[in-house]
Amino acid sequence: METTPFHDLGAFIALPRISSLALSPDGTRLVTRVQELSADGTRYNGSLWEIDPAGERAARRLTRSARGEAAPGFLPDGTLLFLSGRPTDDPGEDGQDGEDGESALWALPADGGEAARLLTRPGGVDGFQTAAAAARIAVTASLLPGAADAEQDAELRKARKKAKVTAILHDTPPVRLWDRDLGPGVPHVFTVADPAGEPSTAVDCGAGGPGGFDGCALSPDGSLVAYGVQTGELPDELRTMVVVADAATGKRLRTVESPDAEFSAPAFTPDGRGVVCLRERRITWEQPGDRTLWLVDATDAGDAGRDLLPGFDLWPGAPVVSPVPGPGGAPVVFFAADEEGRAPVFRVAAGSGEVVRLTASGAYSDLVVAPDGTALYALRSAIDAAPAPIRLDGTTPDQQPVPLPCPGAVGELPGTLTEVHATAEDGTALRSWLVLPDGASADSPAPLLLWAHGGPQSSWNAWTWRWNPWVAAAAGYAVLLPDPALSTGYGQRMHQRGWGDWGGSPYRDVLALTDAALDRADLDAERTAMMGGSFGGYLANWAATRTDRFKAIVTHAGLWNLPAFGGTTDFPAYWMRHQGDPLERTERLDTYSPHLHAARISTPMLVIHGDKDYRVPIGEALSLWYDLKRFDVPARFLYFADEGHWIMKPANSRIWYATVLSFLAHHVLGADWQRPDLV
Repeated sequence: METTPFHDLGAFIALPRISSLALSPDGTRLVTRVQELSADGTRYNGSLWEIDPAGERAARRLTRSARGEAAPGFLPDGTLLFLSGRPTDDPGEDGQDGEDGESALWALPADGGEAARLLTRPGGVDGFQTAAAAARIAVTASLLPGAADAEQDAELRKARKKAKVTAILHDTPPVRLWDRDLGPGVPHVFTVADPAGEPSTAVDCGAGGPGGFDGCALSPDGSLVAYGVQTGELPDELRTMVVVADAATGKRLRTVESPDAEFSAPAFTPDGRGVVCLRERRITWEQPGDRTLWLVDATDAGDAGRDLLPGFDLWPGAPVVSPVPGPGGAPVVFFAADEEGRAPVFRVAAGSGEVVRLTASGAYSDLVVAPDGTALYALRSAIDAAPAPIRLDGTTPDQQPVPLPCPGAVGELPGTLTEVHATAEDGTALRSWLVLPDGASADSPAPLLLWAHGGPQSSWNAWTWRWNPWVAAAAGYAVLLPDPALSTGYGQRMHQRGWGDWGGSPYRDVLALTDAALDRADLDAERTAMMGGSFGGYLANWAATRTDRFKAIVTHAGLWNLPAFGGTTDFPAYWMRHQGDPLERTERLDTYSPHLHAARISTPMLVIHGDKDYRVPIGEALSLWYDLKRFDVPARFLYFADEGHWIMKPANSRIWYATVLSFLAHHVLGADWQRPDLV
């Protein structure tokens, strides 16, 4: 009998999880975060581990506390900084001893010793950035309205807490984001010349929108700070721009903005004179967004900038600039981009414009570059590989990464991975991953689960803990992971062919790939089910009103009533630009809203939703649930009162998998219904 962790939900939930990378200034120390299940099984606790960049020494643990640690970074002298809500033996005059779990900035000396709390703010520290060659750091934290400094902020917070006031008065949207309520604190960027000095020396370099900042960076010499921030007053005007400010005085020097584009994720060039950032064309009714890397002068407001990737038909991720410039002093930039079910690392030389793909397989994140620019490090994952640290050469095309010793291995997988290809009605080539369980054959064909991804502009290309197909494979299912119209990694045309056509091309594409998969003799066409989350949940809901081919449908955080959704989601302006102003044009909403066809549904459905989901509010699930009961459709509703768009807490995640598997076993495999424990 198989004994992998994927056959035991308790063992699967307990697997360590790797995230974040930071490289010391001398390139000899690489630090990552490892999350492990707490002793009581109710949460994940993060600790920092040091990895040998050369791959010769075993990884060693650097921190351990009940509250955990996150967001590693280095000062130029090798001091390791991190965020933690851990208590301290010296709570200080402000009495902030970590009881409320607010994050503070901590420091671990390069030569070892005990970590010490370096900097705190009344509402906690949200994030920080260091400079390559200066002690100055940038800190993101919030101030309550009416507070001019940290002292006043602390007094106001104390007064609110004493009076038990939780009300928030908003002046601008948004008021919620994903799974959190925004405010009352207003995000700010502060710089501190000496992190070990007096907190009162912090320089306020600017306020952000309610949702915070979209990237923050310091120039190598610490003289400039750049950050992405929301601008615009009316909902449809909201967009992000990049601000560059003097880090010593807080004076705004320039903005990088355009009425028809969004700018974010800034990174400085090695000489500090330029900024590389993401530029994304704003969506309209007719056109989806398009993304590129943009280079601008850091302080010359008259410089509109230039495209570093003209003609590049993929969407780049956040830029990572090499510390070493290329010929003529032009910057060299690394980035990842989705490409046909992978997310390779690319290198672009700003001088020549040459783009080189450095990897051919896997999905890469958390890129960091060696001080001499010859190597870079990243976390690599794939559909069949959990995130793990690797090393790459900085110039070699399509190379195989060098794995680095680190905890977090998941062991043997209960199946194999292959691809399925099909052709869309308009002739577009389509592809999908297919996870096959061990033992699937023509003599013993496996039941098939169709999993539709969210986004909708995303792709199945990396490991996922929340929707892990290997758990389903361990239960005997094959899992199809299709990339239909609107998926990233297939060029701009793939976005355009599905734009405004939610229930059209994307739906037809997933069915075309399903049909192609079921041509295989090792899959059972009579035992199939569909699952999807977010946009994938929408596709699942839409499929329920279009076909009865599936034995069961699982819809997680799915859109149901499109007209109602537009006014309650956390960012309705984006929705209105995409689907139309409901006061002016409703044809897309009228054509593709599943709720208008509720009476057609006959397939058993499992509805799953978190009450703290602000992207797809709970009203979508409630409306669907009551429609299913009204029309006497066999259905169940798995409701999480304390979860958002994703089910994150370990115990809740275990319930999610157990309920899904039990529902599928009943309706797809014909087993008796088994109610999961504790629900």
